[in-house]
Amino acid sequence: MITLSQAACAVLNAADPAEKCRLTRDYAADWREGRIAEVGDTLPPDRPARPERPLLLPPKEMPRRSYGGDRGRIGLIHALAHIELNAIDLGWDIVARFAHETLPRDFASDWVQVALDEVEHFEMLERLLASLGAGYGDLPAHDGLWQAAEKTADDILARLVVVPMTLEARGCDTTPATMEKLARNGDNLTPPALDIIYHDEIRHVAAGVRWFTHVAKKRGLDPKTAYQERMRERYPAGLKPPFNHQARAEAAFPRDWYEEMARA
Repeated sequence: MITLSQAACAVLNAADPAEKCRLTRDYAADWREGRIAEVGDTLPPDRPARPERPLLLPPKEMPRRSYGGDRGRIGLIHALAHIELNAIDLGWDIVARFAHETLPRDFASDWVQVALDEVEHFEMLERLLASLGAGYGDLPAHDGLWQAAEKTADDILARLVVVPMTLEARGCDTTPATMEKLARNGDNLTPPALDIIYHDEIRHVAAGVRWFTHVAKKRGLDPKTAYQERMRERYPAGLKPPFNHQARAEAAFPRDWYEEMARA
């Protein structure tokens, strides 16, 4: 019988997106139903396997995205699909990379569920691309999300701060305006998909805040101070307002933690 960290590595080493999604579903069910019983201690690879396409570029080298019409929608949906594919790996990576933290079983369960949510998001966006005559891999994508993972591989608190508590929280800030803009432009297919992602992201941010607080207190740290210190160290550009305070409140993200880190 394999451990959950071995299962995580199998997902991370699967280059084909469809296989990555299938394995996530299978292993999530095995964990939930007790066929996988132990987290284990198998370390994940430094980088997950990736398909030959899309071409991965540094963020600064990405071509300017077109806006408006089907071409603009394809560009947006493709970029989001790429984020969701990375997010599947991030969910599994945090389970295996920080298994040595000896956290409660619920920690692993939360991030397995996050990975499963990201599978649903990725496949939903793939279907939208197909409806527009496109597919994942048709456009270049940037590697910024996994670079953030690499920079936080040494500290679970830093990973929680940068990924769910900053990058996913930023999605909660910006998604409602994106949905409104798309709807105004006559798009009645993309906003419902983004609404599903938006509400799942609130739960993901909540998991980040909850486990960050747990680990900080376990280490004898003040959670707010620990959060702000790691923001300064790992995200020196600072946060960009405006914030979706309602969504962040639903995620139990204290307003004074993040608002003090906003750019002047």
